[in-house]
This record gives sequence, C-alpha cells and structure tokens, in this order.
Amino acid sequence: MSIEVWLSFVLASTILCFSPGPTVFMVMGQSLTQGKASVIPLVTGVLCGDVIAMSVSFAGLGALLATSAVFFNIFKWVAAGYLMYLGVKAWRSKQKVDTSLADKTQQGKMFKQALVVTALNPKGIIFFIAFFPLFINTQQPVSAQILTMAVSFLMVSAFSASCYSIFSGYLRSKINSPQCQQGFNKLSGSMLMGAGVVTATLHK
Repeated sequence: MSIEVWLSFVLASTILCFSPGPTVFMVMGQSLTQGKASVIPLVTGVLCGDVIAMSVSFAGLGALLATSAVFFNIFKWVAAGYLMYLGVKAWRSKQKVDTSLADKTQQGKMFKQALVVTALNPKGIIFFIAFFPLFINTQQPVSAQILTMAVSFLMVSAFSASCYSIFSGYLRSKINSPQCQQGFNKLSGSMLMGAGVVTATLHK
C-alpha cells in the first residue's frame, strides 16, 4: 500500500468517524451523564465494538446484511431499541454522578454499552466490507493491507471517540449545580434517544 493510498484511507476514515451517528451520540450522551471518568471505558468499548464489527463483516455477515432486508432490519431494530432504552434510563435518572471517579461496576456498564451500540450498527458492519476493498491493491499482499487499514481505522476511531468523550466530560465537570447536572441527564437521554431514532431510520 502506497503512502498516498494510506493517507487517503486515513482521511476518509477520519471524516466518517467524526460524522455524527449512533456511536458519536452514545459517547457524548454517556459522557455528559458520567463525566470525565467515562472516557476510558467508552473508548475501549467503541474499539472492541469496531473489532467485532470488522470480524463479523469479513466473516461474511456484512454481505448478508447488504443483501437481506430481513437480517438488516433485525440488527437495526435491536440497536435502535437498545439506544432508546439507554436514553429513557438517562432521562429519568435523578442521581448525581461523581464526575471525578466511577466505580468498576459503572465503568463496566459504560464499556458494555459502547461495545454493543458500535458492534450492532448494521451500517458499520456493511461499511467495512464495502469500504476496505476500495483501497486494496490486488497486485500486493492483501492480508497486510487489510491489517494496516484495520489498525489505522481503529486508531482514528479511538481518537474520534476520545475527542467527543473528553469534550463532553469536561463540559459536565465544569458545571456542578444539581439543576444543571439534571439538565445534562436529560440532554444525555435526548441524545441517546436521538441516536436510536437515527438507527431506526437507516435503510439497507
């Protein structure tokens, strides 16, 4: 893979990762609720979700979702329903969260939520099987090129999730009044429910 092709791939991946979507809304929503303690579990969860999406895509599920409306809609509605559930839960939350520290149980929940939302995004699964081949040179070893692109995409994805999470967590930590924090809970819930709506309106 030439440096020009790699840079083009990284640029395209950056645009895609920073574009608002279910994962971005989920990361921002959870960071607004949990504060800066959410950065590591959310970013780790997004990365693991991307790895799962890549793996199942290359294993053939991406092609199945691209051709089967039934399977695509199953994935879509499961992901949308999960996001709506998280949104309603955040909206109704009245507990003041310590933004400087989160226990292992809470961190585990944030990790799981980020992983599930990212891995269940049907557009993400189809994306990998449709996007990667555009940058592959069949005259060179394919496995090495796929590995290079996979690692590069994961780095871009981690950077994107970190930026959104750090910004949202910083905003939450600077406004400590109970009224504002309750407002952040509702904003977080609205963003998560919005992500659910976005996912539900996806078309194959």
